[in-house]
Amino acid sequence: MSKLLIHIHSGPDLKNKATLGMLVAITAHKKGNQLNIFLAADGTHLLNTKNEGEVVGQGTGDLKNHLDYLKENNIKLYVSGMSAKARGYDESLLNGFNAEFAMPDKLLDLSTESDTVLCY
Repeated sequence: MSKLLIHIHSGPDLKNKATLGMLVAITAHKKGNQLNIFLAADGTHLLNTKNEGEVVGQGTGDLKNHLDYLKENNIKLYVSGMSAKARGYDESLLNGFNAEFAMPDKLLDLSTESDTVLCY
């Protein structure tokens, strides 16, 4: 299988792009691919989704369900620390996720180590 990086920088206001990125990531995981997800810019807001129905894409699912899948399957998330801080988030944003804050060098490392990088 392949090693994929899904880089999501779209926030809840772009619900179709954000949920599509998550749907593609989950599909890659279900197909047995090695997966990393990096959230940056407004994509950091996605982890703040608390309820079903808050962010629902057209044909791409409910973000809350996607986030629950990530938690249940312990999928690794990297979250831009600078983006999160600039948007008023602290470590509590990562609660419940297999996640850590990362800097741009981590995004570059993940990109060059991956077979495929998809951005949403």
